[in-house]
Amino acid sequence: MTDWTKLTYAVVDVEGNGQQPPDLVELAIVPIVGGAIGEPSSWLVKPEQPIKHFATRIHGLSSRDVADAPTFDHIAPQVRQALDGAAFVAQNAHVDAGLLARKLGDDWPDPEVFDTLKLARRLLPGQKSYRLGELVASLNLAEGLPEGLVPHRAPYDALVTARLFVVLAERARTVEALRDILGTGGTDEPPPLF
Repeated sequence: MTDWTKLTYAVVDVEGNGQQPPDLVELAIVPIVGGAIGEPSSWLVKPEQPIKHFATRIHGLSSRDVADAPTFDHIAPQVRQALDGAAFVAQNAHVDAGLLARKLGDDWPDPEVFDTLKLARRLLPGQKSYRLGELVASLNLAEGLPEGLVPHRAPYDALVTARLFVVLAERARTVEALRDILGTGGTDEPPPLF
């Protein structure tokens, strides 16, 4: 059995423009190495299509906020570096992984994916809700976060998701147990992106 801390993880959160298919407006990646949560990397991104009003109501970012931000192509090398060789972790991971897979294309090998939503449903039975905000509140995951971080923005959501993943991984204890819960079995199977 492999202790969960033996893998390196990249905890990801993306915020979108509300278009179909969605495009990035903000991205954050938090590394977990040796079981320790590292410093987040985050980027504002100028999407190809404007940000819809309903998306602005969720994350607070408008097209004006990202007008001078780089396009994804400009940050893609940094994003690849932050994701390189790490297992992918996100809340409702198919959304974040699917969007990044579309943006990175063939340059991004399919990582192993750990979905904190699916893990929480199995490892934290009896929760009122498994929405990220509810789990953050019930587990006090926002305590001591850097000032200025707010829910529904990528840096906040990625950091609290990293904290949630550590709680879940500590309960599971091994990589194999995490895989069993998700039904992935191992790295030879394709990740559950969609």
